[in-house]
Amino acid sequence: MPGLALYQPDIPQNTGTMLRLAACLGIEVHLIEPAAFDLSDRNLRRAGMDYLERAGIVRHVSWSAFEEWRSRAGARLLLATTRAAAPYTALSYGPDDIILVGRESAGVPDEVHAAADERIIVPMRPGLRSLNVAVTAAMILGEALRQTGCFPDPAGRQGP
Repeated sequence: MPGLALYQPDIPQNTGTMLRLAACLGIEVHLIEPAAFDLSDRNLRRAGMDYLERAGIVRHVSWSAFEEWRSRAGARLLLATTRAAAPYTALSYGPDDIILVGRESAGVPDEVHAAADERIIVPMRPGLRSLNVAVTAAMILGEALRQTGCFPDPAGRQGP
């Protein structure tokens, strides 16, 4: 099943929202530290509410630790970036993909950008900078889950 990675998040409310999204969709979230805030439950609880206990969270102490994990896992890294040309809807997603979103204030550094296997963008009207990172993550994850058939079954039946 596709996963989500957050690169050094800046805003606890956005992180909490993405953790809630992940809990509801049954996907794993990789938190790449350091974050710009204390990653304690207290700081995430406002947006994540009581969903945090149901989110699959994997913490990586650094970008290099995440890359070591990704190499072992054989996961393809898809970077959501305003510097991409390919729309997220043009990509064929696989179950081992990890969708990476950057810091709200600065995106990702060039080293991380270069490490991505694919770079994708959510198309927007000209003259606007970007969508909220949690909205971007939700849109891309929705397409990835649709393509891979990995949306949870609301009736509780086991899917692919």
